[in-house]
Amino acid sequence: MAKKEGSFHHGDLEWALLEAASQLLEKEGPSGVGLRAAARLAGVSHNAPYRHFRNRESILAALAARGLDELGDRMAKAARGHEDARRALVAIAETYVSLAAERPHLFRLMFGQEVADKERYPAVREAGLRAYQVLVDTILEGQRSGAIRPGSPEELALGHWAIVHGVASLHVDGRMLEERARERGGAPGLARLVSEQIRLGLEPRRI
Repeated sequence: MAKKEGSFHHGDLEWALLEAASQLLEKEGPSGVGLRAAARLAGVSHNAPYRHFRNRESILAALAARGLDELGDRMAKAARGHEDARRALVAIAETYVSLAAERPHLFRLMFGQEVADKERYPAVREAGLRAYQVLVDTILEGQRSGAIRPGSPEELALGHWAIVHGVASLHVDGRMLEERARERGGAPGLARLVSEQIRLGLEPRRI
């Protein structure tokens, strides 16, 4: 990771600082991320980060945006692996909870208060919307095929997201679901359990 500051090509410094900040985040959580600490780990002067980041919150926002982009990419890849929308939604849920379990500090940063005013950081908001759109598009596809009941796809997506996000948060915080997760083979199994309940609510209603 460490390099002499003058050895960075244009654009490499920002990447190196984000990589250093990501390592600090994974090791110590959001409270361990700072511009000086990232500079030290990247092997540059303590003034170097200010070329790309105004303050500590701005580098945390950049990490949150990267995390949300990764989440959206992983959700889209999971959904593409299934032609049936209901199975795709299960795969999305598994991916969501799995990422939270694998990288709890990143998960908390993406949705927590360390970047309190996300409107100040358009990249965070846009990355979150792109990830959310994967869910909306999957529900729309399911409605077209008749696998998912009619209704506002945005509202159905909101209900799905709220439940899966709640399970991911409970799992990350170690509240109540730890034993159930072990019984189900880990975080993906927990997501499948919840997805089954969601599926019943999304299926077309038969009179």
